[in-house]
Amino acid sequence: MSAIRVRFAPSPTGELHIGGAHTALFNWLFARNNKGSLVLRLEDTDSNRSQESFTTGIIDSLHWLGIDWDEGPEQEGLYGPYRQSERLPVYQKFINQLLATGHAYYCFCSAEELSREKQAAQSEKRDYHYSGRCKSLTSEEINSYMAQGLRPVVRIKSPESGITIVHDLIRGQVKFDNSLMDDFIIVKADGWPTYNLAVVIDDHTMKISHIIRAEEHLSNTPKQIILYQALGFDIPQFAHVSMILAPDRKKLSKRHGATPIRELREEGYLPEALLTYLAQLGSAGNDDVLLTIEEMIADFSLESVSRSPAVYDIDKLNWINNQYISLLSTERIINDLSDDPQIKEWISNNGQEYLFKVVALVKSRAKTLQDIIPMADYFFNDVFAYDAKGSEKYFKSAAADFLYEVMLLCESAQPFSAKEIEAQIRSLAEKYEIKAALIIHPTRLALTGRTATPGLFEIMELLGKERCTVRLKRAIEFIKNLDI
Repeated sequence: MSAIRVRFAPSPTGELHIGGAHTALFNWLFARNNKGSLVLRLEDTDSNRSQESFTTGIIDSLHWLGIDWDEGPEQEGLYGPYRQSERLPVYQKFINQLLATGHAYYCFCSAEELSREKQAAQSEKRDYHYSGRCKSLTSEEINSYMAQGLRPVVRIKSPESGITIVHDLIRGQVKFDNSLMDDFIIVKADGWPTYNLAVVIDDHTMKISHIIRAEEHLSNTPKQIILYQALGFDIPQFAHVSMILAPDRKKLSKRHGATPIRELREEGYLPEALLTYLAQLGSAGNDDVLLTIEEMIADFSLESVSRSPAVYDIDKLNWINNQYISLLSTERIINDLSDDPQIKEWISNNGQEYLFKVVALVKSRAKTLQDIIPMADYFFNDVFAYDAKGSEKYFKSAAADFLYEVMLLCESAQPFSAKEIEAQIRSLAEKYEIKAALIIHPTRLALTGRTATPGLFEIMELLGKERCTVRLKRAIEFIKNLDI
């Protein structure tokens, strides 16, 4: 069996998004599962849109996710350069071969001439195919056009009949009618190959054995197979991964979650959570399990990849992220948030030890790391306002009496610990023959301004006796004013 070699080939015309990261991960898992190699290749020949900042961003995002590569930028190998913009001499060799063997030809047709052909096809209500009139140019005619300074494109001679079959490891046999293809352009007038030719030459010269890419590239594959055959190259194995759709089953857009990986990182998603989510997206298996890297690699196979489109589910990603945050060490969380100005201020004013206790208490409720900051706010800032719905529900007139009892309890509790506070509040509920919730809910609202928080008794211990007393007294006054 020949060596397994796959590639991830992003275009640095934008940031790395969910879809690109999904493709990168599947290539990486396949390579690692099969003891193969992953090549990172930058398809950066679009000089108008490619930016070095996007290249840096893509590489940084892959590093953050933990997806490494065996050859490519920062990891040079035997088959570079790994940027298409540096590979023109490689392409030129094979362009010359196609012209010399008669598989390709120069085309000098102007934009106006091609436009007239298209208009004629439209008027005759037929699909437009290039007429191929430059196919029979003599060498003298070609030299004459060249002498006039005309810059031709190069077209491949496509088969006019028959079918091209794509043997896809995910989709099975996919057939394409050759008569629907024309002599498509493989080299632009500026001398640079088009995508289809460049990718074929790159994959052959880099000895890529398996091409795992997004479903949207399936329509390019018959053209690429024609080029493989014209060049005498072995055809690699293809696997086209289904698209990721928005919840409404339309194309994923930024509005629906096609967010750059950089932004997801800034929003407080963990690389572990994203990898687990992406590994399960469009792949069979238990999607309620948190996976280790080793498990992802061991379990991955192209046979388990679904042909059906995957649907991006932000709620599922949030659930997975919350599970990982809950398991994460408090030290790691604080370290990941250490550059946030609010965290710096809290450490400066209250010390690292207090922040550690607060984060340890609230982290299990956070969907993202950034959620922790607003969740922890009432531990560092006084409470002067209360959730409106909570106030209407829990701040009845009787609540003032219960809060007064809790305030007295705070003053007398020894030690002022969660265990002691809970025992006394539950004893208070028994005294009045009521459910403890009738005391706990208004007390939580009084101390935090919120109705949903971690455990009340742990909150009270962290806030301390003095702050609890002050806030309870303020809430009692608030309730009395409501009754006026």
